[in-house]
Amino acid sequence: MMFNINNKIHEINSISKISSRESFSLAQICSKLLRSDTEKQNGRKIIISILENWDKLNSDDHELWTDIIEAAGFYPYLNKEKNKLVLRSISGKIRKEFHKSNNTDKYFHEEQLILKRIIDCGKNLIVSAPTSFGKSLLIEEIVAGCQFNNIVIIQPTLALLDETRNKLNKYRDNYKIIVRTSQPPSNDRGNLFLLTAERVMEYNNLPKIDFLIVDEFYKLSAKRDDERADVLNAATNLLLNIHKSRFYMLGPNIENISAGFAEKFNAEFYKTDYSLVDNQSVDIFSEHLGEFGPKGEKKLYKEFVLFQLLLELKNEQTLIYCSSPQRARYLSKQFVKFLIENEILPFQRKLSIVEWIKLNVSPNWILIKCLEYGIGFHDGALQKHITTTIIEYFNELKLNFLFCTSTIIEGVNTSAKNVIYFDEKKGKATKDKTNKIDFFDYSNIKGRSGRMMVHYVGKIYNFNKPPEVERIIIDFPFFEQNPISNEILIQLDPNDILNTKSEQYDFIYNTLSNEERLLFKKTGDLVLGQKRILDNLELSIYENYRFINWVKYPTYEQLTFVLTLAWDNLMKSGETVNPMTLKQLIKVTNDYARSQSIFTLIESSYVFKKSKDHTTSSEDLYDEAIREAFQVLRHWFQYKVPKWLNVVNQIQIYVCQKHGLEPGNFSFYASQIENDFIRENLSILYEYGVPKTAIELIGGYIPPQISEDQVISLINSQKLYELDTLLPYEKEKLKSIL
Repeated sequence: MMFNINNKIHEINSISKISSRESFSLAQICSKLLRSDTEKQNGRKIIISILENWDKLNSDDHELWTDIIEAAGFYPYLNKEKNKLVLRSISGKIRKEFHKSNNTDKYFHEEQLILKRIIDCGKNLIVSAPTSFGKSLLIEEIVAGCQFNNIVIIQPTLALLDETRNKLNKYRDNYKIIVRTSQPPSNDRGNLFLLTAERVMEYNNLPKIDFLIVDEFYKLSAKRDDERADVLNAATNLLLNIHKSRFYMLGPNIENISAGFAEKFNAEFYKTDYSLVDNQSVDIFSEHLGEFGPKGEKKLYKEFVLFQLLLELKNEQTLIYCSSPQRARYLSKQFVKFLIENEILPFQRKLSIVEWIKLNVSPNWILIKCLEYGIGFHDGALQKHITTTIIEYFNELKLNFLFCTSTIIEGVNTSAKNVIYFDEKKGKATKDKTNKIDFFDYSNIKGRSGRMMVHYVGKIYNFNKPPEVERIIIDFPFFEQNPISNEILIQLDPNDILNTKSEQYDFIYNTLSNEERLLFKKTGDLVLGQKRILDNLELSIYENYRFINWVKYPTYEQLTFVLTLAWDNLMKSGETVNPMTLKQLIKVTNDYARSQSIFTLIESSYVFKKSKDHTTSSEDLYDEAIREAFQVLRHWFQYKVPKWLNVVNQIQIYVCQKHGLEPGNFSFYASQIENDFIRENLSILYEYGVPKTAIELIGGYIPPQISEDQVISLINSQKLYELDTLLPYEKEKLKSIL
């Protein structure tokens, strides 16, 4: 069929009324496209455009298009819009009910039902589908069916896990929801483990897992340059090869997977472009060809064009992709200045988080001014409760603009109608890497525009030339083993290793002793780095014993010794640490353990910056100090430092016991840092996104001896969320977890 689909959609969007003659002609075209294997997606695009412009149709044509919508399998929309999409035929009504879930009140679209059948027939499933396909509905269906006793869901970020927990909380009568490694599994009901890959490997005595779900499974690939790929491979290998779990893996925009993987694991790889949302592209780059640039006037002009566009889109939810947290904050601040200069008044929306920020961060933080103007920013550096709240405000239409980093790529679900592809890099470039957004990341960014059941059409505004199309084939290193890291290889059963003649194999199975191999496998960190730490301690155990023989809290010298060992040996090649240095990390870790206050981090960073920079305004320096403080808290204290402490801890225990010495124990200190020095049984609240300030206020009413699983019940039964000493924002966050 020779016609341009984009022209046809533009025609539908631009005319004020669709006559019955035009409607019938479009219906004929659409029906032919839907019958063609190669043109189905274009048929669906016409349907989505008609739904977007439904009011332009004559009422006499509604039945015709309702039948076509049903023929395309758009049953979720038929249910959502049942007052205007009225099925008349008995056969259509029967088909619609046939697509209703047996376990929830949801309706599957045509291809969701196909995937459900694959799982129901006992096969494993690997799905590549657009962001707006509705892959996560199958996660709920698996849980709601209560067919599996122990289910593990692995997702790459805590924000995604938190969102999943909120969705699945309704099944807590059937499953105990486990989000921390300290929570024991239930014996009288099922267990739903919502964990990162690291926590799967850290969970002691994991019960037999019946079903595994890996979200964003492309992160398994060794070719995507993700520093957490090794541990995700280790966790997936553990559950597939040791636990023999059935599985469902989901991700977007993937052409294929490692050859032979599906056959070995009784799985089906299902690739589809089926979508109930049409992601349309708007070319800003070509319109201003040569006028955009990274510096000087061209940089300012590009920002000006962005801000003008945002004003035009002010009544729609819009995400703006930025390369880094610094860029997200910079552009947010510049947009606020632009609005003020153009005499645009703030929205004056009452947001409870503002009061909390003024009292607990700073009354001068730029985020306050941004929120007043309907602007938020979102990245991996902010505290969990802040990012969660900003997303909630955005989805509730209390914010219109959200400046995001690569966190948007990793599945943060929003109600955005528009996405602006403003920066063309991901993170900072290095001498080895340009860090330019590739086609895969671009496709994921684009997929964030529009949302099924919220928008029929989403738009991406390209301020850069989109990357060249490329076929993305995801490798599974634990299966393919080409390439494979030491950290994955050491986790494999020797019978599953394909190349037993390699230097890697020789090192792991001949150079390392059985005890060393078990030790390094348990901690899961860099094998060579762990070996260097072990050898160092073996040679200097009596000389340096005083630096490792500590429990609870270390002295400054003991902390220096342990973190130096970790920094020098556990840092991965090419890992970005700037602006952090070893000396600074030791100091801020020690200082924070004493003060246990974010103010300490902020003030320390600000004073340091002020002493070095005499040209930047105090306001800008303070904003940057806040960003760095939150980055230290999230990346170093809640991830890197506790992980390193636990690795060195296991090695020093091994060496001390070997030499007949009493070992130290760093686990308490590591746990305290990771949980922001919150009491052990209250840490579950921090995990659920309750601000530390609220936890400290209600902590005196909660006995320290009760388990963390009992804490939430106690808060609910005693209505601790109504304490007068709590701020309204803190009350809201406590109520949200009940």
